[in-house]
Amino acid sequence: MVSEAVAPVRRPGEDKVIAGAMRLPEILLASLTALAAAGEVEQACRLAGQACVMLRASDPAASRRFDVLLHRLTRKLDW
Repeated sequence: MVSEAVAPVRRPGEDKVIAGAMRLPEILLASLTALAAAGEVEQACRLAGQACVMLRASDPAASRRFDVLLHRLTRKLDW
């Protein structure tokens, strides 16, 4: 017996949650940029690096944006 493919059941409002998750990298990028502007450049770099690694497999485009931010911020670090 061959089973038919069944579309996953969506709960009410789930599409809004998915759309919101798509914006999460932009929100985090803006937050890290603000953190760096407030003088916490090292912390912003650490968090951007973690986000870059975490998104590498699941969202390479977002990962690249965090990598770009990280490289831009490292020039502002006090060594």
